[in-house]
Amino acid sequence: MAEAFRDAGYRVAATYRSGGVPDGVLGVTCDITDQGQVDQAFETIEKELGPVEVLVANAGVTRDTLLMRMSDDDWQTVIDTNLTGTFRVVRRAARPMMRARFGRIVLISSVVALLGSPGQINYSSSKAALVGMARSLTRELGTRNVTANVVAPGFIETDMTSVLGEDTIADYRKRIPAGRLGSVDDVARAVLFLANDSSGYISGAVLPVDGGLGMGH
Repeated sequence: MAEAFRDAGYRVAATYRSGGVPDGVLGVTCDITDQGQVDQAFETIEKELGPVEVLVANAGVTRDTLLMRMSDDDWQTVIDTNLTGTFRVVRRAARPMMRARFGRIVLISSVVALLGSPGQINYSSSKAALVGMARSLTRELGTRNVTANVVAPGFIETDMTSVLGEDTIADYRKRIPAGRLGSVDDVARAVLFLANDSSGYISGAVLPVDGGLGMGH
């Protein structure tokens, strides 16, 4: 996504806890479970690139296990990052957007937010909550020309999914009407659409990028 925005001519910053960022992107280390780090990251980005006009909240973790085996820590770790962390980032971005009377907020959810998934009660709950967040933001910020939308990817080929077994991947492929797994480019293009001027009258929407896996949910 950072590369897609960079290639489209945006000034791009990306936060991370480990690893790095693409060339031409300002990298800022940030753990979004820490409000102090969130504030510091925004201050750095604003100093280097100016006000944040487009926010893509994409940080996420998993701690998959069945309900009866799920510990409080399994639950809280996922909620703290995927939901509360997203809240912190959105809250920090929203005020300058309101003052500027322009902003685009895109929250990255998941097909399991509305479809459900065994062993992912914590993850699916955190991702479903982002729909309510975006729709409440739309009602609060809509008159300030700030939109808030959700992208819900399905089974996307990433480092996170590459560790799954071949049988699991084959089973998912059978369930996807498109007959293939998604690519990161599929998701990036959807996010880029929601950030540009073409989508200024779209807000509170959930855009599935899942090959039809979650149809009707």
